[in-house]
Amino acid sequence: MRKISVKLKITLWITLLMTILFLFLVAFTLFISRTVVLSSARQQLISTTRNSVGNISFSQGKLSTTEGFSFYQNGVSILVYSQAESLLAGQLPVSFTAKEPFQNGQVRTVEGASISYVVLDLWLPSSWEEGVWVRGLMEVPRNEQTTENLIKIAAIALPVFILLTAVGGYLLVRRAFRPLEQISATAQAMGEAKDLSRRIGLPPGRDEFSRLAQTFDQLFARLERSFEAEKQFTADASHELRTPVSIIKGACEYGLKCDETPEERQETLEMIARQAEKMAQLIGQLLSMTRLDQGTEGARLEPVDLGVLVEGLIRERGYEEDKLFLSVSPGVKVRGDGALLARLTENLVENALKYGKPGGHVWVTVKSQGEEGILEVRDDGIGIPKDQQEKIWQRFYQVDPSRSDESNGVGLGLSMVRQIAQLHGGTVTLDSVEGIGSAFALHLPLWKEEA
Repeated sequence: MRKISVKLKITLWITLLMTILFLFLVAFTLFISRTVVLSSARQQLISTTRNSVGNISFSQGKLSTTEGFSFYQNGVSILVYSQAESLLAGQLPVSFTAKEPFQNGQVRTVEGASISYVVLDLWLPSSWEEGVWVRGLMEVPRNEQTTENLIKIAAIALPVFILLTAVGGYLLVRRAFRPLEQISATAQAMGEAKDLSRRIGLPPGRDEFSRLAQTFDQLFARLERSFEAEKQFTADASHELRTPVSIIKGACEYGLKCDETPEERQETLEMIARQAEKMAQLIGQLLSMTRLDQGTEGARLEPVDLGVLVEGLIRERGYEEDKLFLSVSPGVKVRGDGALLARLTENLVENALKYGKPGGHVWVTVKSQGEEGILEVRDDGIGIPKDQQEKIWQRFYQVDPSRSDESNGVGLGLSMVRQIAQLHGGTVTLDSVEGIGSAFALHLPLWKEEA
């Protein structure tokens, strides 16, 4: 059995509820119509009867009326009865056959043979003990025709109302569910085409479906970044590990086939150890960059004294004092993650030492300028050609591969430097002249106490 869609279920519920509401309004209208008719009749009876009493007098057993008085006015029959309840004047309607006792000043409804009446009795005294009863009697207007017409109109209007409600409700529900259909279609297309770049792309809105679509777009973006990071990691690792693995495999095969001297065996083991260390270093850096890409290794921003951090790092690494010169301005506090900034600084310094000329120097400077804290690492090395200055930020790119021996990294340092800077809301600039040297400068927002 085919299941009914949610849109159709909601449409049916809306139609049912609106139909019930329509029928309730018809019944309510009929009730109000009858109530209004009865209330109008009672008010007319009271007014006419009280006015008639003023035009009737009874004295010494004689009944008299003023000129122009009529016993039938405005649909009200005026009857005059003796104290013994005998009819003295007026004409009793033929259809009024009920034996209704007299009640002074009480308006009530009395059912006749086939017609309802409203009745009002007023006592008109002529002396302390004598007087007459004046009874006002009015037929309750029949509204059968009104009721019949209303029911006919309702019978004609109800199918049209149901049809309009069903069509309008379905269109409204379909429009409301359109974002959900787009979400489903986008997710299905992503699954079939394996294209994580697709987005729902709904315009911003305040309703629940718009917020859901935006949440899914953010989720799809994170999934895409995760898969791209995984692909990047796999491609980088497979590409860069191929060389050290080949070297290790070749050294092992040579050692197994050939009868090496102890010195040759020692050299082979040292080469294998260097390549294993290079592989471990590569995997560690790739994992760190992947975590940064995915956001699993975020920056915990807090006030960091950049000068103290750099001084501690230089001292801990034990760089040669006659080769590396440090200049630090006090109180340069930035918003940053100490561990990531230490890694960034170490990469810049190692890069400067690596590409410095023999006997060259490296200058590390920490200062503040305007609203920024600046870390500058400058060397007097080989410099970087103009056409390669933008490429150095790419992964595994090296300006002079011949200077990268087996222990000097794999070309991920500067790529990680830019990534960490962007994570802190900062930038890294390069000023380099070929044959003279290079200067890398990290610009970070200063820490503000009110922040």
